[in-house]
Amino acid sequence: MDRRDFLKRTAAGAAATMGAVTAMRSSHAQDAANDRVILGVMGLHGRGSFLAQEFAKRKDVEIRYLADPDTRLFEGHAKAIEKITGKRPQCLPDFRRMLDDKEVNGIVMGTPDHWHALGTILACQAGKDVYVEKPTSHNIWESRKMVEAARKYKCVVQVGAQNRSSDNVIEAIEYLRAGNLGDIHLVRVLNSKERGTIGFQPDKPVPEGVDYDMWLGPAPMRPFNENHFHYAWHWFWAYSGGDLINDGVHQMDIARWVVNQKYPKTAVSAGGIYYFKDDQETPDTHAVNWEFDGLMMVFEQALWAPYLKKTPLELRDIDGMPNWPFNGTRVEVYGTKNMMFLGRHGDGWQVFDADGKPIAEKPGLFSPSNEKHGENFISCIRSRNIPNGDIEELHYSTLLCHYGNIAYRTGQRLHIDPKTEGFVDNAEANALVKRTYRDPWVVPDEV
Repeated sequence: MDRRDFLKRTAAGAAATMGAVTAMRSSHAQDAANDRVILGVMGLHGRGSFLAQEFAKRKDVEIRYLADPDTRLFEGHAKAIEKITGKRPQCLPDFRRMLDDKEVNGIVMGTPDHWHALGTILACQAGKDVYVEKPTSHNIWESRKMVEAARKYKCVVQVGAQNRSSDNVIEAIEYLRAGNLGDIHLVRVLNSKERGTIGFQPDKPVPEGVDYDMWLGPAPMRPFNENHFHYAWHWFWAYSGGDLINDGVHQMDIARWVVNQKYPKTAVSAGGIYYFKDDQETPDTHAVNWEFDGLMMVFEQALWAPYLKKTPLELRDIDGMPNWPFNGTRVEVYGTKNMMFLGRHGDGWQVFDADGKPIAEKPGLFSPSNEKHGENFISCIRSRNIPNGDIEELHYSTLLCHYGNIAYRTGQRLHIDPKTEGFVDNAEANALVKRTYRDPWVVPDEV
């Protein structure tokens, strides 16, 4: 199977539901096809500012808006874009103003997870294509609503899962699909590395320049606290789901690509906060088992292990292999004949036979796949094609993380109901499928 055929086949499921998207071309997409693509960026702290600068480097893109409820971020990030492009973007405390600009083609979203769904849905309703960071959503229900919005309004929604644009990961999947490992019955996912404590922080007045009501958005109102704000929000259930869904979702997406199934049959989890003594709610030590037809997937996480590491950025684009036993972000694929170590973000892959001898390998390069993922989004704005990290594909991968977290929080073995994407005869688990929203920041039943 050549590369073109492989990509066509892996996109077939999404293409069926995408339907008229590839045939449809909105007026703003037609403009993009003939001229520069105009983008607004929603969320500037961390990943959002990185994406803004990466897209700004493209000669065919204009970054017209930067939006964030923390106006203290505006000056530095606006200067950074101006340095790249020679033009200063408009800075908005309320992102909805850029949705009113009919010339804007797309929204790049680097917000906390609890804003991904509502931000994406509002952008689609305004006719804007969306690049939204992983994971897709804060919870199961709103992730499906994002898919519904993308299809209803015929918008391109690309999720920031760069491995979907990685040549070496695509080649690994091709190698597996060709049967070179035999029958696969076990996939093991690691997400382990050392991170620092967030400590304890007291509640205090909202800083000047911060619209805290908007920052909280769909999340419950609570007093301002630095640990419930920039970055540390990852470790609280109100905004995210810990490192399984923050960083582990990259490996989980690769693993589900390997498994090639939408839903597991069951999920069971164990773990806890064994190491850190601080404000966090999500586990620092976490294990999850998902049972699929004919195979099992296992996730393991230790956020206190100094010997397990991500590959440093400066090593991700060299022609070499990781020291696999100490690579903390790997996927292991066990077949009846051979096994594979498969890395993310430029880590490459290696296959070993029954005697432990390496028989196939492919080094990876991270920078090209990162650039290609952004290029793919811009290309799809013009072509109306399905993007590599399409919202529906990443919806199913994010579901695995949600299932794992809900199994952890309930302490139960959960049976998955594919019809509802929730759980069979389990009111406690189903209560965590959706959150209670806070007016006016409500994800609607009908998108």
